[in-house]
Amino acid sequence: MRRFTFAARLGTGDTTPLNLMQPDSTLVQIQFVSAYLRLDFGLGTALDFLRARGRHPSETAVDLTILAGLITAADTRISRAANAQNGWTREIDLIVPVSNPALWTAQSELLSSILKFLTGDFWRISFRDRPAGFVTIAEPPRTLPLDAYDEVALFSGGLDSLIGAIDLLTTGKQPMLVSHWWDAETSKAQRALLHSLETKFPTRSPRSLRVRLGFDKYQVSTGETENSQRGRSFLFFALAAMTAVSLGTPRVIVPENGLIGLNVPLDPLRLGALSTRTTHPHYMANFNRLLGGLGLPVLLENPYRHMTKGEMVKQCKDQQLLQDIVPMSMSCSSPAKARYRGLSPRHCGTCVPCIIRRASLKNGFGVNDPTLYLVPDLTTRTLNTAKAEGEHVRSFQLMAAQLRANPSSAASLVRIPGPLNDTPAEVDDYVDVFRRGIHEVDTILHNVRAAPR
Repeated sequence: MRRFTFAARLGTGDTTPLNLMQPDSTLVQIQFVSAYLRLDFGLGTALDFLRARGRHPSETAVDLTILAGLITAADTRISRAANAQNGWTREIDLIVPVSNPALWTAQSELLSSILKFLTGDFWRISFRDRPAGFVTIAEPPRTLPLDAYDEVALFSGGLDSLIGAIDLLTTGKQPMLVSHWWDAETSKAQRALLHSLETKFPTRSPRSLRVRLGFDKYQVSTGETENSQRGRSFLFFALAAMTAVSLGTPRVIVPENGLIGLNVPLDPLRLGALSTRTTHPHYMANFNRLLGGLGLPVLLENPYRHMTKGEMVKQCKDQQLLQDIVPMSMSCSSPAKARYRGLSPRHCGTCVPCIIRRASLKNGFGVNDPTLYLVPDLTTRTLNTAKAEGEHVRSFQLMAAQLRANPSSAASLVRIPGPLNDTPAEVDDYVDVFRRGIHEVDTILHNVRAAPR
């Protein structure tokens, strides 16, 4: 097991000695400035996009995105299998150059707590001054802003974010959609959906800030990779916050159904590795506290937090548009699985997001699901619970059976992923959406057989 220290460098002249919090940790330095003296890894492109529209983020907001990039690098290039204390928990230190180290240091304890909750790892973060020449990174625009935006909304290319965008556009809003991508399938879904939205709403054509940010073996040479990617929503939120600061919009819409937002582990084995907390209410509340502590006037809000995915589908404000373009959206956690069978990438049909998607479209539309699945029909044969095709189906069935036998257990189950005391008045709503969400999934699993073989 190794402790890693990931440090961001700004330019070739940034040679400031680094004070490691643990001298025997493995130091990984990442150059965040390209040969053209601009931020690399998609961050400079994002700043150029905003500047071309007459917008200008604060330097603290830029700091946040550099930090998020460094978190992404550490999260995806340190193997849990090789470096975890208990098969899951890693120890990671970060050294980040920022515009105001005192401001950031005051938030370091909260930040470490946020990351521990999000990823399950132990994080320590120290801050240092930016080097000479990079005191200011976000260049002021040369033109006045021409367009006004009502909202900033996350746009992943999944079904929930599509519904969020449709609802905003249908009600006359002018949103700026913020997307992050690394793999080709995510990018393809985002581009196809954006084109359809632009065609449908030509006078309110949504603008989209799309950032490709990731780290391969040529950019970060740890000799390791990690596929869990629990920290990706920190990057997503940071990009959206920087965009909202630039546009002067005080709110970022995070469209996510309540069942996935809570993401209650369906069985004890899912608690660590498979129960993500990317939009959990406690995580979002703490991220909002971080933004407030940094003086960034932005608030993250999930208006769908008390709705199931099927309810989101059923209540979408343009049903016909949603039905027309929903096949282009991508909910699957591993669409590339189909390549092993010589098929084009598609939804696997049996991962947790796919199962919830199938239930939502069946319950929301009441018609056949138009999505292309690797396993198109769950009822034609017995699914093997020793493999991914049946593991999650059986977990949902067991959870549904538990709630039928003991409905009151939902009140304790919803607290397993994390506390709900940030908004005590909403606890009953979270319990109820969990029950309804599991019931929604159960309606499509009655005739599905899953057993080990």
